[in-house]
Amino acid sequence: MAHNKYANISLAGELKRYFGFESFKGNQEEIIRSVLNGNDTFVLMPTGGGKSLCYQLPALIMDGTCIIISPLIALMKNQVDSIRGFSIDEGIAHFLNSSLNRAQIITVKQNVKDGRTKMLYVAPESLTKEENVQFLKQIKISFYAIDEAHCISEWGHDFRPEYRRIRSIISEIGAAPIITLTATATPKVQSDIQKNLGMLNANVFKSSFNRPNLYYEIRPKINAVKEVIKYIKNNEGKSGIIYCLSRKRVEDVAEILKINGIKALAYHAGMDSATRSENQDKFLMEEVDVIVATIAFGMGIDKPDVRFVIHFDIPKSLEGYYQETGRGGRDMGEGQCIAFYSYKDVQRLEKFMQGKPVSEQEIGKQLLLEIVAYAESAVCRRKTLLNYFGEDYEETYCGSCDNCLHPKEKFEGKEDMQLVLELILKLKEKFKAEHIVNIICGERDSMTKSYKHEELEEFGIGKDQSPQYWNAIIRQGLILHFIDKEIENYGLLRIGAKGYEFLKKPYSLMLMRDHEYTECDEDDDLLSTRNGSSGAADEELFAMLKDLRKSISKKLNLPPFVLFQDTSLEDMATQYPITIDELKNCQGVGEGKAKKYGTEFVELIGRYVEEREIERPLDMIVKSMGYKSGSKVFVIQSIDHKLPLDEIAHAKNIEMDELLTEIEAIVNSGTKLNIDYYISYTVDDDKSEEIYNYFRNEAANESLDDAMNELGGDYTEEEVRLIRIKFMSEFN
Repeated sequence: MAHNKYANISLAGELKRYFGFESFKGNQEEIIRSVLNGNDTFVLMPTGGGKSLCYQLPALIMDGTCIIISPLIALMKNQVDSIRGFSIDEGIAHFLNSSLNRAQIITVKQNVKDGRTKMLYVAPESLTKEENVQFLKQIKISFYAIDEAHCISEWGHDFRPEYRRIRSIISEIGAAPIITLTATATPKVQSDIQKNLGMLNANVFKSSFNRPNLYYEIRPKINAVKEVIKYIKNNEGKSGIIYCLSRKRVEDVAEILKINGIKALAYHAGMDSATRSENQDKFLMEEVDVIVATIAFGMGIDKPDVRFVIHFDIPKSLEGYYQETGRGGRDMGEGQCIAFYSYKDVQRLEKFMQGKPVSEQEIGKQLLLEIVAYAESAVCRRKTLLNYFGEDYEETYCGSCDNCLHPKEKFEGKEDMQLVLELILKLKEKFKAEHIVNIICGERDSMTKSYKHEELEEFGIGKDQSPQYWNAIIRQGLILHFIDKEIENYGLLRIGAKGYEFLKKPYSLMLMRDHEYTECDEDDDLLSTRNGSSGAADEELFAMLKDLRKSISKKLNLPPFVLFQDTSLEDMATQYPITIDELKNCQGVGEGKAKKYGTEFVELIGRYVEEREIERPLDMIVKSMGYKSGSKVFVIQSIDHKLPLDEIAHAKNIEMDELLTEIEAIVNSGTKLNIDYYISYTVDDDKSEEIYNYFRNEAANESLDDAMNELGGDYTEEEVRLIRIKFMSEFN
């Protein structure tokens, strides 16, 4: 149905009349014309590009009410408040969702019936309610706008099953043009959206995904808490968002930021809506500088001057990462996007997927592989991101990402690229990157055996290089369009047109070596205990502290590690604490240990600092949350009440391994815990005595690996850890 009555309307005049703007951004005007002409319209526009105006202006111009389907209650409220700000009629825009009471719902419906409401925002859950379907059948609908349309696709970063039902509900309510809008969609996601909504013939408008004002950086996850605090303090007064993997992590990070004098609040789906709204408003009104939020929960915050977006944990997909970084610098000003990467985060995310349907696990795994590839790649971040969304970035140097500013070495990759391409062809383009790499590296797994690929001449041909190296070859082949990923069967590798050209006439190919992130201990314990070492210890002071520890341990007839572990001494040699209170801020040093053993250590450090006129980094001493906060209190009290450790782990919804790590942290910092009641039920007396004697008389350090090697195979790791906890606790 063509709406010719709108054909000659002056859109510039309508824009000025309703919103006071002088001109459109990008392709907004063409999109609005498409909607006014009654066409189905697909809009792919990055965050901050002005998507909302693409449906708001035609909704104000056209007869009837526009139904806007949006997943976020907070965002609906913001949008409605914003529209009402441009109009004298409060009824011009409403939302219909679970936050309204009965009386408010009656008012909304009456305003719609009276023709006052031009925009009605509904959650997909509300749209499917029978009473709402019957109500919407009675009104004139100008068009449907589906915001955050990536939620329709299982490949989208925020898939919601209820979004898959939108097409059938729209058909039941009554046909009208559809405009779908999203800030992130790969070619696969776009195809999914259009198929699901039956709009394959829609007018498609794609804006560039390039956000030139954003700076992208990946950092190894070493002392992440300290790094974050240091960064925020160096950017005082600037607004920022920190994304974390879990609600608990959100609360812990927000708490430690507050303890260290940073104005920060938490924001996640587990909080009551009043607190969440209050925290959001404080951020918008600049009463706080930093919001710490879960990756999984869309924030719906339209704040133009967010100056930094930090991913404390790596997100589940590259789309999610792009969407979240897109909240930075929406006013085209500074936007620093820093993500901390550790493969442990990836393993956690893989663990979360267990128990889900196999197809969902497969999709999740593929999306995770993309984020790993992005993190480890040494290619321009901007080029990699844009390539993922089907857009070519022609520049060789963006000048605004860590890889461009600090390039890795290049190497000649012609022959290795040929090898990969030829193998993909030989296997008839029916396998994923993982399998190609396994063949080249000579990895015998179930697939290589079942397909008899270990008989191929290429099997093991590249085992002198790591799997990471061959993955880098494939990734750079994708960026060069030598290789394509099959859309329908996501992950299958095919040769692109440029790949065939290269095979026909190979030429020199200078490729980048990937980053190699060495696995390191994350400083998660800092969030509930003490600060981690900065890794820049004063070696001379460290040696002196070790000598002092040795002499004191001899006097007390104790193994040296019982006093302070090496990590504690390293932190002392970094922070230079000269009082007992300052010493308590060092890793693994609780109040008990500081008072019991600390005096001679701070005196030595004090003399050392004075003699060498050392400027102490007091600004970098991170204040901790303390052991007797949150879950620590629960653990200590539960042990005091002699609750079995497996029951405590179950109550905290964590594995036994995690609980033991938490107990070790409590004990190592100087708190006494008596777990004899549990040991007597779970460890034989003979074993218990032998392990105890090892730590008391033979151990040179507290290392679990050394203990397991020394004691032999008759002991489980859990038994050794339990007795080590008992031993350490007795000398606190």
